[in-house]
Amino acid sequence: MKERLGDFPAFLASYEEPPKKGLRVNTLKISPEEFVRRAPFPLSPVKGTTSGFYVSEEKLGADVWHFAGLYYLQEPSAMTVGETAKSCKKSRVLDLCAAPGGKTTHLAAEMGGEGILIANEIDPSRARALSQNVERMGIPNCAVTCAPPEKLAELFPAYFDLVLVDAPCSGEGMFKKEPNAIPEWSEENVARCALRQRQILEEAAKMVCAGGRLLYSTCTFAEEEDEWQIEEFLRRHPEFALLRQNKLYPHEFRGEGHFCALLEKKGDSSCPLVGEGVRPRASIKPYPVRKNSEANRAFSAFAEEVGLPLEGEITTLPDGRMYLVPAGMPDLSNVRLLRLGVELGEWDGKLFKPAHALAMAFGGKAKRKLSLSREESEKYLRGETLQTDLSNGWCVVCAEEFPLGFGKCVGGMVKNHLPKGLRKVK
Repeated sequence: MKERLGDFPAFLASYEEPPKKGLRVNTLKISPEEFVRRAPFPLSPVKGTTSGFYVSEEKLGADVWHFAGLYYLQEPSAMTVGETAKSCKKSRVLDLCAAPGGKTTHLAAEMGGEGILIANEIDPSRARALSQNVERMGIPNCAVTCAPPEKLAELFPAYFDLVLVDAPCSGEGMFKKEPNAIPEWSEENVARCALRQRQILEEAAKMVCAGGRLLYSTCTFAEEEDEWQIEEFLRRHPEFALLRQNKLYPHEFRGEGHFCALLEKKGDSSCPLVGEGVRPRASIKPYPVRKNSEANRAFSAFAEEVGLPLEGEITTLPDGRMYLVPAGMPDLSNVRLLRLGVELGEWDGKLFKPAHALAMAFGGKAKRKLSLSREESEKYLRGETLQTDLSNGWCVVCAEEFPLGFGKCVGGMVKNHLPKGLRKVK
């Protein structure tokens, strides 16, 4: 770093400062302007972003608004990756190494609920955390998968308009945030990471359609994993061109550092390249919808009860779980699938029980809502029973107008249906 940087003392001095903390507003639920106007804690904008802010408050992950999915806690320089992926509405998008979901949820906000977003994570436990963040942020058009890149490349050749590879790396930009990353660093680890990144990029390239884009990012400063990785990729793949490349250092940007490169695959996206062993996008089958008329009637009755108008294809799995399938979702039956669009609830053959995801994605549209103060919201998040003057039946429980989950009104009381695993510890 001393040889590479002209201002090495400033770079070194940046490590004496505390880590920079930030949040990104979830524009699927609230505008940045409205968030700033109503936020109960101080904010200052992150340069180069439209929805990112620096914060100084501690424990914002325990705030009511965080439970409501109004923001995602994210390192400030990492927000610039999602900003690079603008203009992806009505697109087919893949986040190949997606956990824990910072960039996935940013992409989803940029897509505005339109198009198809597949968020993949090869590690099962990390994939579950990713799925929970997708649910909390109320993303309606996302599937969460757990598969190796080569498996997805086999299933989706020349399919996606945008593929993001937020690659596993040596983590030099994480030294302040995660001190354990320091003793794990070595030149050998940098070399191992570079090899792994090359392998992932090879599979990612197969899935980009003609005219599509490949977005590559890391949180390291190692050239072997950043600039050199892109140079080598372009030598192997002349069908790609580099659109722009950016590297943020902690002494030049109020963040911990990030690298990002945006590439484009040559050709017309309306007519994907079809080579030997590569099928056009049109031949990929849609997700097979399993219809259950009884289950659909039960859900319709529930939706009418809470005043929740929903349109779209509903599939009912053999175990009774029901999902609203996003339009255009491809067949994912050959990969491990953790989440498909929005889970509506469960049909046991007699009754329909709503899922938490339904409240988080569409609860704001419901007519039967119980609006709570911050203090009352805290009680709901702890699993407590509330009082109400609503008539008997299901309702969406909200922090002000922002959904937190479902409740069932019985005799002036609201039974708490927030999943126990999501409740705050008293």
